[in-house]
Amino acid sequence: MVDVIRIRPLPGSRLWLRFTDGCEGEWDLSPLLSKSGEMLVPLKDPTMFSRVFIEMGVPTWPSGFDLDPINLYMQMREAGALSNSKAA
Repeated sequence: MVDVIRIRPLPGSRLWLRFTDGCEGEWDLSPLLSKSGEMLVPLKDPTMFSRVFIEMGVPTWPSGFDLDPINLYMQMREAGALSNSKAA
């Protein structure tokens, strides 16, 4: 199991994330935000998007939308978007 331990919103609907295993990287959420849906509409506003926080290891927004950290980690790993921040 892997959780998010640090998160920072970036311009262009991107997030920088660090996971409990020390891996970190940037992820572009604009493909997700291009879809319609009641929970996604508020996140299209950059001010709301920037209000992301971590709740029990899960990236979450005040609107109630959240991202599954395990699925996010797997997508980032498969895309080569993760690097390990721990010293070898």
